[in-house]
Amino acid sequence: MKEHAVAARKRLYEKLEKKSAALLFSGSAPHKTNDQNYLYTPQRNFLYLTNLPEENMILLMLKGEDTEKTHLFIEENTEKRVKWEGARLTKEEAHERSGIPSEQIRYLDRFDRFFASLMHPSGRSAIGTPPETLYLDLSPRSAKSRPASLSQTEDIREKYPELQIRDLNSHTAHLRMFKSATEIEKIKCAIEHTRKGLLNILANLSRRTHEYQLQADFLHAITLSGSEGTSFDTIAASGKNATVLHYTENKDRLDKEALILFDLGALHESYAADISRTYPLSGKYSKRQREVYEAVLRVQKETIEKVRPDVTWKDLNDFAKDRLTKEAQALGLLEGEEGIEKYCYHTIGHFLGLDVHDVGLYNEPFQEGMVLTVEPGLYIEEEGIGVRIEDNILVTDKGSLNLSASIPKDPDEIERIIRESS
Repeated sequence: MKEHAVAARKRLYEKLEKKSAALLFSGSAPHKTNDQNYLYTPQRNFLYLTNLPEENMILLMLKGEDTEKTHLFIEENTEKRVKWEGARLTKEEAHERSGIPSEQIRYLDRFDRFFASLMHPSGRSAIGTPPETLYLDLSPRSAKSRPASLSQTEDIREKYPELQIRDLNSHTAHLRMFKSATEIEKIKCAIEHTRKGLLNILANLSRRTHEYQLQADFLHAITLSGSEGTSFDTIAASGKNATVLHYTENKDRLDKEALILFDLGALHESYAADISRTYPLSGKYSKRQREVYEAVLRVQKETIEKVRPDVTWKDLNDFAKDRLTKEAQALGLLEGEEGIEKYCYHTIGHFLGLDVHDVGLYNEPFQEGMVLTVEPGLYIEEEGIGVRIEDNILVTDKGSLNLSASIPKDPDEIERIIRESS
């Protein structure tokens, strides 16, 4: 992945203005309670550009009139840190993983002085002249939250008000839409972990009494497979719970006459899988359950066939919505001009990569190298039936390639696997 990070920085430099600086932070684990922190998750743009999954690092990319220089600031190992927390990456190890020259890697306590020298008006800047533009990752954590980079750079912005602040995300979002061969292999590995997890669920389906037990079966299998964990909180929604889009409590007793909807995924070296499958807890779909399931499956297969270069998300959503509407009418759920929104209240998919809902520009047509999900569903609250089927799709020059095709979704095959495992 070092070569991938070097290439990603090169592509980003091509998009940055001259006389600019881009500043990214790897982040740190937030406080949880007393002397505990939450599990650390690398800031994804930082990881994409460095291949360094370690907290408390700063990446500084500088672009002059005809100069480009990348600098990295890392924590220094101390005797106490090594004994209590384990050793941090050394300068040489950070160089080996990131491809950033060793002489351009410094300890964090040098950052303030280095940035001050960069902004010095005498021309002693590392790029010959002080930068005029500062790119920051201004993506908020939620609609109501403030981007973390604004807090992290408060002193810089106060000291150097002449810097024009720009959002880096329009550039990184565009770059991250296109997956390299290395990234695609990591997604495929995450999918393979997920396949093993779902097969373990099927093997234990008849023996479990609660949703959380099946959640545990998934985590057990993917961990043994080598995954570092789940790519998002597992949804194991049985019966009416499956009509709640983001149900994650996974606490209810299993009704053996109901369906159970799983929306889950494993990680592989920070790349995500995102798969949905819907299984009969009795081991066999009832007549009505199979009718709904096969309706959703038809829509999913037809929608995957529509994925190809130059198709837009709007095209795909409109197609899927129209097909779901016709299937819902055939199932007796809709009459006349009624809309599908009562029975399907989400879009057909999203980009996939370092994030489950990966960054990307949703107004751009599909192009080769994009990876996305296709996940139609029907949620019939009054019948206690929720069905979603989701696969991970690579856009190729010829159309679409289902990266998760090895995960069973044919209803006859699902019933057979459950029967043979009982």
